[in-house]
Amino acid sequence: MPEMTELKELLKHELGDLLYAERRFVTATKAMVREAQNPELKARLEQHLRETEGHIERLGQAFEAIGEKAKAEKCPAAIGLKEEHDSFKTEEKPSKQIMEAFDLGSGLRVEHYEIAAYRTAIAIATAMGEEECAAILQENLDEEMEMASYLETNAVELLRPLAAQQA
Repeated sequence: MPEMTELKELLKHELGDLLYAERRFVTATKAMVREAQNPELKARLEQHLRETEGHIERLGQAFEAIGEKAKAEKCPAAIGLKEEHDSFKTEEKPSKQIMEAFDLGSGLRVEHYEIAAYRTAIAIATAMGEEECAAILQENLDEEMEMASYLETNAVELLRPLAAQQA
């Protein structure tokens, strides 16, 4: 493969990486929805699943904004985050309550990865003067940050009932 020397190529790579990751995280979020016992958490995960489907659509728009066709790039980080979740489930054989507790951390790890990836792509697009692309990506980033904030703010309250049962 030839050496990458153009910032636009890096932006295309970042967008492709995000597209792959978001598609992978749709599958992961569906699993987390099935695993969720807490009705509030389940509802918030279902909302974020719809948002993630919107992120995929917006990424297509971001590609269009820079005059490119949407193309996913294999994302080892997304693969690793999903594999971590799946291996915990199969190797540790957690109870439903412990799986839900693990999913809080797993979900937060995913959100922080996405936040970093969107911030990087936005910085590249902005530096290139691709303001439309950056604005589209900012919408996705805002929703990722809202989900991360929800998980961070509510983790203790969501975990308290399980902790109380085991005390």
